[in-house]
Amino acid sequence: MPQLDTRSLQILGFTANTANVSVSVPSEQKMIENLNIGQKGNSRIYRKWQNEIGGVAGPSSIDGTLVENRNPVLMGDVGVSGDRKNDKSGESRFGSERRNFAVKGETRRAAKQVAYGGCIPSMLRALKIIKDLDEALKPWEETLSNKERSIILKEQTNWERALQIFEWFNRKGCYELNVIHYNILFRILGKARRWDQVEILWGEMVSKRIAPENYTYNTLIDVYSKAGLTEGALLWLGKMYKQGLQPDEVTVGIVIQTYKKAGQVGKAEQFFKIWSSGNFGAEKHHSLYPYNALIDTYGKTGQFKEASETFDRMLSEGIVPNTVTFNTMIHICGNHGRMEEVASLMTKMEDLHCSPDTRTHNILISLHAKDNNIDEAASYFKKMKAAGLEPDMVSYRTLLYAFSLRHMVREAESMLIEMDKRGLEVDEHTQSAMTRMYIDVGMLEQSWSWFERFHVKGEMSSECYSANIDAFGERGHLLEAEKVFLYCQELMKLTVMEFNVMIKAYGVAKEYNKACELFNDMENYGISPDSCTYNTLIQILSTAELPHRATAYVREMQVAGLVDDCAPYSAVISSFAKLGELAMAEDLFKEMVFNGVQPDIVIFGILINAFAEVGSLREAMDYVKAMNCAGFAGNSVIYNSLMKLYTKVGYLQEAEETYKLLQISDDGPNVYSSNCMIDLYSERTMVGHAEEIFESLKQRGEANEFSFAMMLCMYKKIGQFEQASGIANEMNELGLLTDVLSFSNVIGLYALDGKLKEAVATFRQMIDSSVLPDDSTFRSLGVVLIKCGVSKEAVRKLELARREDIQCGLKAWMRALSSVVGRMML
Repeated sequence: MPQLDTRSLQILGFTANTANVSVSVPSEQKMIENLNIGQKGNSRIYRKWQNEIGGVAGPSSIDGTLVENRNPVLMGDVGVSGDRKNDKSGESRFGSERRNFAVKGETRRAAKQVAYGGCIPSMLRALKIIKDLDEALKPWEETLSNKERSIILKEQTNWERALQIFEWFNRKGCYELNVIHYNILFRILGKARRWDQVEILWGEMVSKRIAPENYTYNTLIDVYSKAGLTEGALLWLGKMYKQGLQPDEVTVGIVIQTYKKAGQVGKAEQFFKIWSSGNFGAEKHHSLYPYNALIDTYGKTGQFKEASETFDRMLSEGIVPNTVTFNTMIHICGNHGRMEEVASLMTKMEDLHCSPDTRTHNILISLHAKDNNIDEAASYFKKMKAAGLEPDMVSYRTLLYAFSLRHMVREAESMLIEMDKRGLEVDEHTQSAMTRMYIDVGMLEQSWSWFERFHVKGEMSSECYSANIDAFGERGHLLEAEKVFLYCQELMKLTVMEFNVMIKAYGVAKEYNKACELFNDMENYGISPDSCTYNTLIQILSTAELPHRATAYVREMQVAGLVDDCAPYSAVISSFAKLGELAMAEDLFKEMVFNGVQPDIVIFGILINAFAEVGSLREAMDYVKAMNCAGFAGNSVIYNSLMKLYTKVGYLQEAEETYKLLQISDDGPNVYSSNCMIDLYSERTMVGHAEEIFESLKQRGEANEFSFAMMLCMYKKIGQFEQASGIANEMNELGLLTDVLSFSNVIGLYALDGKLKEAVATFRQMIDSSVLPDDSTFRSLGVVLIKCGVSKEAVRKLELARREDIQCGLKAWMRALSSVVGRMML
């Protein structure tokens, strides 16, 4: 079993009692509080804090987030198992919801105070209303018990008030302040990040010879870790060792969580293994909570195998998993696409009489929706209700969002009716998704009504207005996008985001002048364009083949210091290249380099390809050299451009070398590069080489019309008519006779080989396919007529008639060909 090295603790001025102990506690970790870990039938005994108020079990985990189960009397911050403070669904939280949560928090707090019974509610009310402590607590001054003092301290939400009360207890001299009271105040001060007061309190505790316990150190390690003070947390851990206290399951959970946040999963695993083996103390530990914490850590870091092995190990040691364990494992398996294992976990959960909670159903709804099994996702929503569980906000939002993405209007609207009845708000992320749903199914009027429902409340954020502008704009509904923009303007909620999506909307609608006008008008609203604004407009203008206008914005962006990479230059240079304005493309490239913007391989590829298109070997090779000097190796895009260039200029050796590079690349040669090699080989009648590449294309199922046509021409050129006819038959069978070139090649082959009936039949097929013959086609057909005995003069007249009137001439050719073929068949 690996040991931890205590020498690392001596650096901070102390030595652990346990030999070979090395612990470092990384930065901030979150603990959602007050979820129960105990389960019926769990035969394991959990360590509890023994004190006058009650015991505290270990923390739990939900969706991979550690949850500390603490005694509500000892600890503040009582969490809510159903309405969690931080929604893990990735959805936004809005004003009304925050207000509702605050109200609910006050209601819970008031209800809890009433639940204390006795004089405690009256004491707390007095302390809230009366500032003077002597006056506030006078009726109970001589009767305050340890438990009542603990509750009073714990219930304080202001650290200064809590400290005043604590000091008041001290001054009275008749009250015994024990370790529990110090624990409560340490957490309150730690949460407020009053580290100076923590140190003073610690010194006072030591001077009074009040011995800290595990809970004290756990509290201090926790608050320091949450504040991101890793070394401070490590100091308290070291002091804990020095006192001779061993880490319990709560300590281990906190340490594992801090390692997780720091991405040091290996250290978390090592710490857990040493603790669970008993090397920190006399007895070997078997506790559910640390296992939950470790499984959660593996899940958060994507280590499916390790999480599964830890789960199996837990079962083999007789530790009964709880709902939190199953929720975490179901989430991990589902995220790795192991839906069969999800089903197996659900069965095991049932076998152990471990009831799924709302979170379990929410995970299953989400996983099945992501797996595109929307019916199964919806079924878990129904099962949740059937089990007597109340769907929470996450339940509704997850399923509503899934319905909207799939354009399931009826189901989405049914869900909305239910949410409205319960007074549940739709979050802004789902709101914009619903807008898109209505637009996509052609319900434009409903989409606008849906938007206005939220707009009239006056609570929509700028981000939500942006999302709605984008929803209308990117689908071409410019008028609606403009109306949303104007609403946002009237409410004085315009930010750079609204301008960005509105400029994008003008681009989609090809209203390029309006896009530029809006950009230029931003200053009038006191809003400066950001890099996204510039990039959007530059991309729009470049795609619209307006690179000259785009260049002006690139230069303005450069002056504003917003150019982080060569992407805006790349878009404009590509646009110039497509228009054949290579001099402008080169000038802008040089300007970019002069401005200190480093080119990437994409921009080199654009320029190399541009010069390859026009067969400019020297310029293309200059950019290849520049690319190599910049430290970039060629890729398949560059190699394909070079293949195009070498084929145009007839450089066989260079093409072969480049083709070899393509063969060893990740992508391999594409059909275009392979056709280039067939072309080069067929020009030189290198039959074997051409056949080798052609066969490899056929085996990969990539041989196209041009591949076959080049092989046909090569065989025809060297007089191998049988092979050429075989290619022609293959083309016909594969449906590759689709354009004038392929038809003309086949007709020419048959005419040259004396297969006159086949030539005429192919011509008729060409006409039936609505492919218009060209001069090459009629030259081959002229050969057919002459071989059938028609005079050259008659053929010349047919050709003249075709040139004078295409339709009449074509009919004349058809009559002549039908006549000669008819005679041939007699």
